[in-house]
Amino acid sequence: MSPTVVGDNRGMAKERGRRGGWRRPIGWLLILVGLAMIGYVAWEFYGTNIVAQHKHREITSDLRQQWKKGHDFASVEDGDAPIRADALIRIPRFGEDYVVPVLEGVGDSELAAGFGHFEDTADAGKVGNYAVAAHRVTHGQPLRDMPDLQPGDQVIVETRVWVYTYVLYTGGDDLVVPFTDGWVLEPLPHNPDGGVEPPQTKGGRLITLTTCSELFHTDNRMVAFGHLVQKERR
Repeated sequence: MSPTVVGDNRGMAKERGRRGGWRRPIGWLLILVGLAMIGYVAWEFYGTNIVAQHKHREITSDLRQQWKKGHDFASVEDGDAPIRADALIRIPRFGEDYVVPVLEGVGDSELAAGFGHFEDTADAGKVGNYAVAAHRVTHGQPLRDMPDLQPGDQVIVETRVWVYTYVLYTGGDDLVVPFTDGWVLEPLPHNPDGGVEPPQTKGGRLITLTTCSELFHTDNRMVAFGHLVQKERR
């Protein structure tokens, strides 16, 4: 039998202890980072929806109250710069309870609170192109079901005085373009590639819906075009 070398065994144990000593904190750190990432994803995909849907209801209620008082819009507090809600959108295909406020602008704050209206495009019901955008995922995801939209579906835009009913020319996923394709926001959008576009009739009153083409990050946008078919007082 070989003799037991006590000193060597103790040295090996100390070495293993030293290695384990610095590995354990790193392991805990990696676990914490993983949990933080899971928490972030959960917040983005679930938490922001809960907060945004509550905000949609709150803004919708406030806007209707302001309309009763004769005001055209409601101011929505967002840090140091209030944003303005002035319309509501209803899309019957998405259910009877579907109603989402429209805010002026398409920045992060506006899109976190509902639809955003591209400010350089026409107002609701006016000649030109009333162009709006909304999230497809997170922040209430108003256009999550954009691909379900079909030609002939209605998009109803309600303002203080008028209710405008638009009918879609195109389906929700008939046209996908890079986010840089600004032609879809023109008063009369004309596809330079000769593909999907609204009828090229001047003087029309159009609506354009835009959202991300995928549920996760993408630089492409789905676009649907429609036209005004009815205008009636509220």
